[in-house]
Amino acid sequence: EVQLVESGGGLVQAGGSLRLSCLHSGFTFNDSAIGWFHRAPGKERVGISCISGSDGSTWYEDSVKGRFTISSDNTKNTMYLQMNSLKPEDTAVYYCAATRISSRADYWGQGTQVTVSS
Repeated sequence: EVQLVESGGGLVQAGGSLRLSCLHSGFTFNDSAIGWFHRAPGKERVGISCISGSDGSTWYEDSVKGRFTISSDNTKNTMYLQMNSLKPEDTAVYYCAATRISSRADYWGQGTQVTVSS
């Protein structure tokens, strides 16, 4: 059974930092792409960053480039999103997501709230 469990959300002032974690299990990391989405209030869920399990390549949505860093520690089955220079517009529920490449199956975590105050 695939499980994705996010942690690390919270309330932070603008300009501050948070690190989100996603503990994952039930799939082979090398056969996956794993990343982060967020859904701001009243908006659709949007992909913001991902990392390839096969080659470690990364992708960032333009609004977070230079501020957010995605990484993975395979010894801990954990993916991270380091978020720096946070802005009020980063306020959203952040979801960890994984795609198993061989089966094209998608999996989602339950989400963690990030609130950035101005």
